[in-house]
Amino acid sequence: MEEYTLKPGQIGDPLNRVDGRLKVTGGARYAAEYNLPGITFGVLTTSTITKGRIRAIDTKAAEKAPGVLAVVTHKNSPKVPGYNAGTDNEGSRVYGQEFRVFYDDRIYYNNQPVALVIADTLERATYAASLVSVTYNEDKHQTNIKTQTEKAIKPERPEDYARGEANAYKKAPVRIEQDYHTPIHVHNPMEPHAATAVWETNDKVIVYNKAQGVKLAQKDIMKSFDLKAENVRIHSPFVGGAFGSSSRIWPQEMAAILGAKHVGRPVKVVLKRDQVFNMVGYRPRSIQKVGLGATADGKLIGVTHEAMGLTSTYEQFTERIVHPTKSLYSSPNLNAVYKLVPLDLSTPCWTRGPGESSGSFALESAMDELAYALNMDPLTLRLKNFADKDPENDKPWSSNFLKTCYEQGAERFGWSKRNPKPRSMRAGDMLVGMGMSAGIYKAERAPASARAKLLADGSLVVQSAAADVGPGTYTIMTQIAADTMGLPVGKVRFELGDSSFPQAPPQYGSHTTASVGSAVHDVCVALKQRLQELAINKQGSALYQASADDLVFADNAIRLKGRSNGVTYTEILKLNNLPELEVTKESKSGPEKETFSTKSFCATFIEVHVHPATGMVQVKRVVSAVDAGKIMNLKTARSQVLGSTIWGIGMALMEEGVIDHRFGRYMNKDLAEYHVPVCADTPDIDVILIDKPDPIVSPTGAKGIGEIGMVGFAAAVANAVYHATGKRIRELPITPDKLV
Repeated sequence: MEEYTLKPGQIGDPLNRVDGRLKVTGGARYAAEYNLPGITFGVLTTSTITKGRIRAIDTKAAEKAPGVLAVVTHKNSPKVPGYNAGTDNEGSRVYGQEFRVFYDDRIYYNNQPVALVIADTLERATYAASLVSVTYNEDKHQTNIKTQTEKAIKPERPEDYARGEANAYKKAPVRIEQDYHTPIHVHNPMEPHAATAVWETNDKVIVYNKAQGVKLAQKDIMKSFDLKAENVRIHSPFVGGAFGSSSRIWPQEMAAILGAKHVGRPVKVVLKRDQVFNMVGYRPRSIQKVGLGATADGKLIGVTHEAMGLTSTYEQFTERIVHPTKSLYSSPNLNAVYKLVPLDLSTPCWTRGPGESSGSFALESAMDELAYALNMDPLTLRLKNFADKDPENDKPWSSNFLKTCYEQGAERFGWSKRNPKPRSMRAGDMLVGMGMSAGIYKAERAPASARAKLLADGSLVVQSAAADVGPGTYTIMTQIAADTMGLPVGKVRFELGDSSFPQAPPQYGSHTTASVGSAVHDVCVALKQRLQELAINKQGSALYQASADDLVFADNAIRLKGRSNGVTYTEILKLNNLPELEVTKESKSGPEKETFSTKSFCATFIEVHVHPATGMVQVKRVVSAVDAGKIMNLKTARSQVLGSTIWGIGMALMEEGVIDHRFGRYMNKDLAEYHVPVCADTPDIDVILIDKPDPIVSPTGAKGIGEIGMVGFAAAVANAVYHATGKRIRELPITPDKLV
């Protein structure tokens, strides 16, 4: 980062990560690395049945094991006042009663926590946990959505939508109707989920965990234990991957808090890899039907999208599975229906591109099928049905450069060289396929606050209770602050991940840059205003009684336009006898936001090679063109799209949580059997960032980028596979057995 420290930081620069050195040298401390004085270790014992009740639980052998301090179960767990309130999870799209750790004897899902063994070492706790003996009264369970579709229900928070005539596609001259399936996807972040809890007093707790939203976690714990905000502190400055899995309080956090309350010492709980498969959420399996009808020249007449997703029996998790269909294409008639199937599984949660990734697989696969039915180029079909304004609400777009994505992506990819006939293109012995898709994802901005402190040495500290789960929040917030203040980035330090900092929304939904970035921008503008007032109103200042219109901020100083004389930030503080200058500012959207529809867009072009004998598929080339507003950092933004590509390859070709429905238990609950892309699976990836500001979404012009690159990606792979082989795969993942 040295090359950036002597010049003012600027938005858009490909700045290296300011936290990179800490991460590669071990200086960044993650959730499992807080070894507090008197630390103890908790290991969870989990259920071996899927539904029923605990008949008896014998903890005597575990309690007698060396080093064991206690075994916490539903029989002796500290009481949680909020468990009886029945309130919804704070701030998320979950309705119902959260899973209550150690509350009673009921079993809701397999591998559910039933005991926490606390010992003086991890090894002793692990051994003692194996000694806990549980017997059950087992009930019949259901974990297969395919056999339970008749039990689908309308969610308490419905997503249904309609315009025009329902099922109008059936009257169209050209139509297709198909079913599409997506499996369970498990987050599997590199860092395990962990929490260390310590009660400083009977009503004051600190939790060190991995959180995508420290304020959200704080509110959930406040609600559960009936505590004041100042008595709950969440500390999570570094998160080693989450993808949605750290978007709420999960069993490991509650177990650590309850265990610490029980033994009166800090307790650390780290989930094992197999426990990550069902304790911290997952992308739910979906079953979808899409019907499309068009005129002979490709103009959509009607669209029907019916979707079902699974949820737990104790909560309703809803996702935005039909949202791409509502807004992506212009069609006078559209009806979308979303239902849930409650099953004896744990509650799903946000998983990167939640809902939109699954829904776009169905929609964009169906668009490709319609293109072939029309004998029309798939890109031409999409252009034919481009929506000049949002068809869902009839609002104009705040910005929409999807056509630019199409144009630049197709040109860079060489789409015009594609022979549209399936099985017509080869590279040696391999079948070559080219497919494409479009993507749309919400571009939102939530209220956020930031605190800026200018110190006596001229350095700037900015704080907000944001999160950085990997996209580079530390870095881009540093750039926004440096750019706004006219400071070198080496003079700026951004701090996050602490619930004592000013309010910030969780890091999901691709809105951190637009939300927190706006707060950082606005608080720096407010700080500049305060500095300016101090500079022009203080006798002895070189700018005393100068006109504000004649001043510029640059190089750590305020100067007169076109002249070198001025006063530095340090001098302003000194003249006013201030050791530091602090400003806190809330930032939120204005009324103009209500008159526009705000979305991010992308176009994905993919080339696959398929072995004709074995059915092995390899993604060879990807061109991803993304409209995400003004790019804050060209390097970290590109990395976000690279991450979406890798996620998309996993979704399309490999990932599937497999449950043995006889037992309701995962069969592939480790990284040896649950396949994810590795370096050998990574293709040539060409990222195009349109980089056009959207001032409606945020004052910096940024829109969300984290998830848009994944929306439609799996469909582009499936469309390319069809082009290569002539076989249409409508159930993910696309594995060799489905092609041979």
